Amino acid sequence: MNLAVIETGGKQYVVTLGQKLKIEKLEAEVNGNIVFDKVLMTTDGDDVKVGAPYVSGAKVDAKVITQNRHKKLIVFKYHSKTRQRKKKGHRQYFTEVEITSIK
Repeated sequence: MNLAVIETGGKQYVVTLGQKLKIEKLEAEVNGNIVFDKVLMTTDGDDVKVGAPYVSGAKVDAKVITQNRHKKLIVFKYHSKTRQRKKKGHRQYFTEVEITSIK
């Protein structure tokens, strides 16, 4: 199985070929291509390459599917005995990508 660990948006993701995932918003056009060059680890069968911190020469190509926002999250803060209540809604932007190749 061909997989890689990439870093983007301050997070790390384990990705395989053909996988779709939602990551932090990137400035890219829909149906455009993105290259992730911060690859922490790659595997190809029994051949495992671990970077320190990144694997040199490794890259993961992806295709942008959509630019959208997640469902609304309610942020509710409550302090008992003081009658303080705060209610906020938040929708985080994301970019959905499909992994096309791992090199």
